[in-house]
Amino acid sequence: ARGFLLGGTAGRTTLNGEGLQHEDGHSHILAGTIPNCVSYDPTFAHEVGVILHHGLVRMVEQQDNVYFYLTLLNENYAQPGLRHGSEEEIVKGMYLLQEGAKKTPRVNLLGSGTILRESIAARELLEGEWGIAANVWSCPSFNQLARDGQDVERWNLLHPTERPRVSFVAQQLDKFGGPVIASTDYMKNYAEQIRAFLPKGRSYKVLGTDGFGRSDFRSKLRQHFEIDRHYIVVAALKALSEEGSVPVAKVAEAIARYEIDADKINPLYA
Repeated sequence: ARGFLLGGTAGRTTLNGEGLQHEDGHSHILAGTIPNCVSYDPTFAHEVGVILHHGLVRMVEQQDNVYFYLTLLNENYAQPGLRHGSEEEIVKGMYLLQEGAKKTPRVNLLGSGTILRESIAARELLEGEWGIAANVWSCPSFNQLARDGQDVERWNLLHPTERPRVSFVAQQLDKFGGPVIASTDYMKNYAEQIRAFLPKGRSYKVLGTDGFGRSDFRSKLRQHFEIDRHYIVVAALKALSEEGSVPVAKVAEAIARYEIDADKINPLYA
């Protein structure tokens, strides 16, 4: 069978007030186990349009025996519009949405679905309150990025005397220095998949919604699962402190400023 599966109100913190039955933190991890399932977690309408067009080309024109799974959202927010030339990058799973100031220290913020907007907000906090430049990357599919990285590793394994290929993730991030912080509305395993394919030596922090789904306001849920803009800022500062770019005291300062309870129960067990 071919076609599109469109998962509405996707993610663990998207459909507030409904409780466990709609709190999805795992469907993209399950989708990644199905070889002919091509899955995406887009944030913006232009990403959906590009992915749908690509899917029709593959399934109708090229007659590929695959099907597409897209998670969709139910929040209202401004749409930036398609940047010409980014279509192929969207399909491959990662493109630069916003470039930070050309200065150091610098970080790279990765996100998908509804939580990409928290990465955008975190960029403003980092640059406005901490003087740190931040690039924001939209990653519509960590699954596609992982499959590309695995395919590259397989090719390099079987062609040891030829010039090694480079994963798409590494190609994208090689152009920009600094630690990488990923935050999604799914369990950490979803974004963890690409760790091995980042540029060598690059620090990588992953935030995710491990734990049980629950009913609350979106902002409260994202705070509970430690994936909102404030936790992204703290993760960015921590990564920079580990490489010596900022004092570790800045991390503690951010935790205090954003009134984060450092001793609350890990949401995995709460």
